[in-house]
Amino acid sequence: MIFHPSLFNLLFPVYNPLDIKNLGKSITEALLEQPIHRLSELNSFTGAGVYVIYYNGTHPLYTREAAGLPEDAAKVPIYVGKAVAKGARKGVINVTGTESRALYDRLTEHLESIEAGGDLDPSDFTCRYLAVDAIWIPLGESLLINMFHPIWNVTIDGFGNHDPGSGRYKSKKSKWDIIHPGREWAKKLTGVVLSREETIARISEVKQASPRRKKKPKGDN
Repeated sequence: MIFHPSLFNLLFPVYNPLDIKNLGKSITEALLEQPIHRLSELNSFTGAGVYVIYYNGTHPLYTREAAGLPEDAAKVPIYVGKAVAKGARKGVINVTGTESRALYDRLTEHLESIEAGGDLDPSDFTCRYLAVDAIWIPLGESLLINMFHPIWNVTIDGFGNHDPGSGRYKSKKSKWDIIHPGREWAKKLTGVVLSREETIARISEVKQASPRRKKKPKGDN
């Protein structure tokens, strides 16, 4: 039997290591091979790149059953993020970000948010991080989010938000800030939002309507 070349390539695709998806996959695999660190015990380091944060506590919203996670839920991050060197959006950066503390500074910001949240114990959080060339950072973050659907990225948004600054406090609080009130700048936001109880109820409805993730994530925690 003779196949037309286009049909052959469709039935028997050729692996291309330089395909953008395969390059992104190599970043996610490299990240998930990195050691686990306690978020509250990080020592200063340099580099820009991608990271994942894990939660190992008992908050009722984030138990395996409540979040609809598989049995190996400890391997599923609660949040995925990226940290780019200053000047990245203007193209004025060190390609490897080796002179930047972007990853360390961003993870430290997250620790401060957790500490301010009020009902979260910082000692329940761990992380992995990987310094990545600037051009690949957005791709790595996107693939990690698609791989894990972390609850603080997908369902309870706002964890990674910054203070919008003076003159911009008419916007609404994020779901994260409604559920975990405490960040001083978030208290200044005046936009009309649901109550904490109503927000939690809505989130529970969304999680119950979503199918459980059946794929086993990679990496150990």
